[in-house]
Amino acid sequence: MTETPRTPLTLAEVEATARAAHAGQTDKAGQPYAEHLQAVAEGVRARGGDEEQIAAAWLHDAVEDDALSPEWLRQAALSSRTKDIVLAVTKRAGEPPEAYAARILATPGALLVKESDLAHNADPARLAVLDGATRKRLTEKYTRMRALLGLASVWSNEPG
Repeated sequence: MTETPRTPLTLAEVEATARAAHAGQTDKAGQPYAEHLQAVAEGVRARGGDEEQIAAAWLHDAVEDDALSPEWLRQAALSSRTKDIVLAVTKRAGEPPEAYAARILATPGALLVKESDLAHNADPARLAVLDGATRKRLTEKYTRMRALLGLASVWSNEPG
């Protein structure tokens, strides 16, 4: 018996799923988490990303944050490329940053999603509301990841 192909989720459906999965969550600055997802998706679009990458941007933290299960992702009506990108940018417990960066670099389309994620995470306006120690720790973490990924050292939320 062959499985009937399912209609892929639209970007609007992916967005609604991501927003529902992260409902009630806030970022380190106390803002609704969906604002981060939207900013990353918009950053991917502005950097020339395609629909599969934009879908992955909406879902980029869903598995890592246990908002959606790996099984949900496996079964979702998404392209294999979108699923691969989501899994590539999903940090694994105890994983060295070098291995994480290598997986992103080895997965077609993932670098653009991670670049947009890092740009929004390092937005000075977002970092400014954090205490000094947290701001310093995160800035160092994001700078190191950008270096591992071969991204320019200049922080920018603008596509470049």
